[in-house]
Amino acid sequence: MTSTTSESAAPSDAEQAAVAAVPQRIVEAWAEHDADAFAAQFAEDGTMILPGLYCKGRTEIRDFIATAFAGPYRGTRVTGQPFEVRFLSPDTALLLTEGGVLAEGESDVAPERAIRASWLLNRQEGRWLLAAYQNSPAQPG
Repeated sequence: MTSTTSESAAPSDAEQAAVAAVPQRIVEAWAEHDADAFAAQFAEDGTMILPGLYCKGRTEIRDFIATAFAGPYRGTRVTGQPFEVRFLSPDTALLLTEGGVLAEGESDVAPERAIRASWLLNRQEGRWLLAAYQNSPAQPG
């Protein structure tokens, strides 16, 4: 994973790991189909943009993902691997990942469900939270 910073002092390994841990918490929440744990990774006024979808605020994100877990995402898992983290300030980081949704029984993401995502994180009261998440298909469609 590449790491860069716009500040003169590089972030510590612990800071990089704390930022890179956010996608893992999303993966774990998805595996449990736990909409509350999923939404808890977002700032209260965070946004989530997916193809054809815009959600603003933790409550709206939670409601969307709860409905999705009960419907089209039932039985699925998600995967995502950071490939770049960039600290824009000591309390703001941009994380880039690639991954996607795994259908039941799959171990590899099908090309049509592969995504690249950007995660804008802010440290709030010592915790890294998503200010904005956006993904798009990894392959041209």
